[in-house]
Amino acid sequence: MQVTVSGRHMTVSDAVREYCEKKAERLVRFFDRIQSIEVVLDGQAGRHTAKMIVHAEHHDPFVAQEENADIYAAVDLLLEEIEGQLRRHKEKLRNRKHPE
Repeated sequence: MQVTVSGRHMTVSDAVREYCEKKAERLVRFFDRIQSIEVVLDGQAGRHTAKMIVHAEHHDPFVAQEENADIYAAVDLLLEEIEGQLRRHKEKLRNRKHPE
């Protein structure tokens, strides 16, 4: 799985890049068909926006965007949102194969 971290209107430090990559790799626990993950960080005037695009096999991309004053908090909020999307999708797949 490929994780790409890029910045808009800012340069991404190595610490932030490693943090994003480490957190993004955890998403495989929720859905094992992930092919690639893109993280776009945008920093402007005291607010940071983090956007994540998760490309999965046989599915449209999962997309989430969060904003916070702290870049690390924005990434954490972003991951919670993506984890929820992946969980819901996996639950739909499971229910389709095994209806109650």
